[in-house]
Amino acid sequence: MINRTTRLLWRRRYKHSRRHVEDIGEQAEEQIERHFFRRLGRLYVVRRFVVSWMLLLVLLAGVVVAQTRALNTYYLDFRPTSGGIYTEGVIGSFTNANPLYAVAGVDKTISHLIFSGLLKYNEQNVLVGDLAKSWSVDESGRKYTVVLRDQLVWHDGKHLTAEDVLFTYQLIQHPDAKSPLFISWRGVKVEAPDLKTVVFTLPNVLASFPHSLTNGLVPKHLLKDVPISQLRSANFNTSNPVGSGPFKWEEVEVRGTTPEEREERIALSRNDKYYAGAPKLQRFIVRTFRDDQRLLKSFEDKAINAMVGLSSVPDSMEPGANITAYSVPITGAVMVFFRISHEQLNDVRVRQALVRAVDTVALVNSLGYPAIAVDSPFLRSHDGYDRKLVQLETNIEEANRLLDEAGWLRGGNGVRVKDGQLLSFTLQAQNNSEFTYVTQFLQKSWQAVGVQVKIEQQEEADFQTIVRDHNYGALLNGIGLGADPDVYAYWHSSQGAVQAADRLNFSEYSSVSADQALEGGRTRIDPGLRAVKYQPFLEAWRNDAPALALYQPRLLYIVRGNLYNFDVKMVNSTSDRLGNVHNWMIRQAQVNK
Repeated sequence: MINRTTRLLWRRRYKHSRRHVEDIGEQAEEQIERHFFRRLGRLYVVRRFVVSWMLLLVLLAGVVVAQTRALNTYYLDFRPTSGGIYTEGVIGSFTNANPLYAVAGVDKTISHLIFSGLLKYNEQNVLVGDLAKSWSVDESGRKYTVVLRDQLVWHDGKHLTAEDVLFTYQLIQHPDAKSPLFISWRGVKVEAPDLKTVVFTLPNVLASFPHSLTNGLVPKHLLKDVPISQLRSANFNTSNPVGSGPFKWEEVEVRGTTPEEREERIALSRNDKYYAGAPKLQRFIVRTFRDDQRLLKSFEDKAINAMVGLSSVPDSMEPGANITAYSVPITGAVMVFFRISHEQLNDVRVRQALVRAVDTVALVNSLGYPAIAVDSPFLRSHDGYDRKLVQLETNIEEANRLLDEAGWLRGGNGVRVKDGQLLSFTLQAQNNSEFTYVTQFLQKSWQAVGVQVKIEQQEEADFQTIVRDHNYGALLNGIGLGADPDVYAYWHSSQGAVQAADRLNFSEYSSVSADQALEGGRTRIDPGLRAVKYQPFLEAWRNDAPALALYQPRLLYIVRGNLYNFDVKMVNSTSDRLGNVHNWMIRQAQVNK
């Protein structure tokens, strides 16, 4: 307990401290009054001196800031860096990510991101190893040996081995699996002598075979218990596909209450165990759209980074500083196929006249982008292309002479007539702005020589039905040729028959010399020898004029903002744009030079 004496002592100390503080405060007020307020009036006299010093200080501060920023640009630089979410809009719908069934644009996009194959195409469209470390062919040209890379894993962490490769191709070869790849794998024997080696033995030499090894592989441990007849509809394909590609499945979200409004949003995350290193993008999102308008609106609203599926750059969106339109040639050909079994197109003179009547150079130059002309069943980049054996040159006078010689004479309205029948046929094409222009150009060209052409453009589903049934007189269509010059599927007589699996011989072209040349060329591995074998085919194709070759189609890829490492020179299909997607970057960061 504190006694009275202690309390009095504390009270005296408190009063003393209080008086001391008051004294200090009075002294401070006196000093401020004497040294500051009384001297403020003198500032007016030295105002110029004060202002000069203040301006000097401001100038020095500005110089320091400017110098620092200048040095930053000298020693620092903005460079691409990892991270970020990339969203791509694609026209179409998502149905199946399994590489054994992925055919349409959206499905192939998702499949390409999730799954890897033995081989793939690089930015120059050259075949290189993907999961394969090496591949070779023996002296017979029939046995191919593929060696896998080390330490390959699936997205779920399980090891990927030759057993998975064997399982994938055995599924393709099984008729109950109903894979679109079935036809190209008939008769091929597949073996896995060890966990890193796969051997393919062909029934006959096929020079283009390595290009068949680019399809994605599927995991045996997840699909071995699925009945083969039910594989096409397995949950694996749409709810949780597991591959070995650069991105892993995350989720799918469906929006829209009507078929027209329906959109899918497929989210993928980067695969940190990808053999080529973790992708630079953190996530890759694919959004689907049913038509151009919805895709374009989403892009304009900045909901997506890029667009795939448009045939031309919209007039309202001219490429500028923040928008880049990549126009990448596809190794295919846009051609007009004349169905030779059509009553008025079975005369070779008529077909030659139709080829002669079109100024293909003017057509290609007026497309609005730098298209690559096609003047042969081969592309100019193909081994075997011969510039001396290309289609007939434009010659209006010769076109008129050929039609006159064939007995088609001009009537009163300018349309040619023979035995009471008009020289008329229907040109079928898919409904898009580019083909609308091309068909109108062709129609005017043929009308100038007295040929009546009716144009019918169809939406994709109806167009594919017409193509499948060969229900046309002439067909404007784009075909995929790939990096190898094996065009057997499009021009061999067996491929135009009703019993053919795909009927890709749209002209229903038949020529003994062409058939023999096509068979001989595809069985020669040496490029020089292949070129020699193909020459009779090129000669027959030129003279028989089963089609009018126009130009290579393109991949139009429109991107907002920066997209680093997208340097694609040519692709075989639109999904091949993703060949180096693991190196894509969209962000920047300051780094020392």
